[in-house]
Amino acid sequence: MNAVVNDGHVVEVGRDDFKAEVLGSQRPVLALFWAPWSRACRVVEPVLDEVVTEAGERVKLVKINADANPGLALWYGIQSLPTLVYFVEGLVRAKIVGTANKEAILGQLESIISNQNV
Repeated sequence: MNAVVNDGHVVEVGRDDFKAEVLGSQRPVLALFWAPWSRACRVVEPVLDEVVTEAGERVKLVKINADANPGLALWYGIQSLPTLVYFVEGLVRAKIVGTANKEAILGQLESIISNQNV
């Protein structure tokens, strides 16, 4: 599966391009593990659009369909959807399980970015 840009904000990735798009990213990555059947995932998607608009180039947002990529979900310990995973330089720095508001997501992102620059 090749990376697909949705609405200019979100890159949908799978097993084949995860390493390049997430682990090899020069920017912090916010990865949404989701599934099409999940109502909570549909609730968080517009919030993430707002997050990406506000965060701009400071973060890369990717979506990973947990049903289509069970190996990635298992590897990163995804037990509930949606789960947001923050990656910096290929390493997991934080997770948010379930829905979250824009302020909580951006607050976690700011904390990670400020700790990265120390």
